[in-house]
Amino acid sequence: MPRLLEDKVLIVTGSSSGIGRAVALAAAAHGAKLVLHHLGPSTAADLDSLIAALPPATPHTTVAGDIALPTTAAAIVAAAHTAFSRIDVLVSNAGICPFHAFLDLPHALWQRVQDVNLSGSFYAVQAVANAMAQQEPRGGSIVAISSISALMGGAEQAHYTPTKAGVKSLMESCAIALGALGIRCNSVLPGTIETPINAEDLADPVKREAMTRRIPLGRLGEPDDVAQPVIFFASDMARYCTGASLLVDGGAAISLQ
Repeated sequence: MPRLLEDKVLIVTGSSSGIGRAVALAAAAHGAKLVLHHLGPSTAADLDSLIAALPPATPHTTVAGDIALPTTAAAIVAAAHTAFSRIDVLVSNAGICPFHAFLDLPHALWQRVQDVNLSGSFYAVQAVANAMAQQEPRGGSIVAISSISALMGGAEQAHYTPTKAGVKSLMESCAIALGALGIRCNSVLPGTIETPINAEDLADPVKREAMTRRIPLGRLGEPDDVAQPVIFFASDMARYCTGASLLVDGGAAISLQ
């Protein structure tokens, strides 16, 4: 298998579990040097598990912090420069999806989801783009994990779906703003992927069967199903792709079943 990211420095936000973990493992298999971001003490054990699963001698460094704070984005860039002196790829993945009914959705929960999913993506993209614009050779690839929820609603996701639409739109605007600097910006829109973020929801056999039934490929997604398209966008195979969004949903969005 060709190593598509040989010696590239790749940041993954929210790398300790789920899609972020799968992206980190896939990038390492393709020869990347990794900057692994995680939240902090509550995710430290998951991060240790990820590091143990990396191919031997994979160059990596770690940084902890709440992605909702711009200081965390600055710390991620600083960690990348300290360890590797440049940044080639950002995978903006960190996000939350606490399901909640709309009519009694608390303001604090609404604000937290906006802060993590949308503001956090903005801070990370802005900080990394500034670094990419100043390095030699300048440029790089930014891949944001949006969601099928950017295109459709959910009864218990009214606080979440707008953030994922915002992430998709952010990549489209950044593709225009940063194209002249050689920075490509694309988004991946996963469908239902089995991760810790939806484990409780998928534990309901009725919900699980209903979700699976509407997917033409006949199964729920796995984190590596998303990681592989991310590797494509991160690599030079996608050198003429920017402002694009790719559904990775097994066909769910086109199904009326």
